[in-house]
Amino acid sequence: MFRHFREDYRAALENDPAARNVWEVLTYAGLHAVTHYRFAHFLHTHGMKYAARLVSQISRWFTGIEIHPGATIGKAFFIDHGMGVVIGETSVIGDNCLIYHGVTLGGVSLEKTKRHPTLGNNVVIGTGAKILGDITLGDNVKVGANAVVLKDVPADSVVVGNPGRVVSEKGVKVEKLTHGRGVDPEGEIIRNLMKRVDELEKKVGSESKDNK
Repeated sequence: MFRHFREDYRAALENDPAARNVWEVLTYAGLHAVTHYRFAHFLHTHGMKYAARLVSQISRWFTGIEIHPGATIGKAFFIDHGMGVVIGETSVIGDNCLIYHGVTLGGVSLEKTKRHPTLGNNVVIGTGAKILGDITLGDNVKVGANAVVLKDVPADSVVVGNPGRVVSEKGVKVEKLTHGRGVDPEGEIIRNLMKRVDELEKKVGSESKDNK
């Protein structure tokens, strides 16, 4: 657990440009929540499930982040800002993953089976995104802010929108901390339509003048 704390602390320093020193990082709610989760998960896997759940709920009250002690989370995990994050019981998160505030890793089934998402390594999930159901996001996947992902996402992809759809796949490694840049297909479509409307209006206006 202490080894994981060092790795989680390092992830916070590397992923938050606002982090200036050790004391600032030690105040982060995201780091607190993950540390509490590590302890609760230890209790959970050693048969002390009520105690684990109690630790989880106390952590939720203090941090605004709910991580079920039954979830499986790899090393160097960082929740930036953190408020409103929910990670369900059967979620599996790989190494070096980064999650922003308002993210939900949720279930869509009431059956007591694997019902929450699986995240590969180096996954970045933008603010407010919802990853729902027993689906898998491959390594190096980046999820745009407020996306709703309901299907598997292949490795090295960028997914945006509601419902989530892949807008970039393979070839280029996903960069961290750019989850809001260059991934707005609806905006691009609207801009193209407005440009086309403007061109048509000018053409109609020109033809009207010629006919007078």
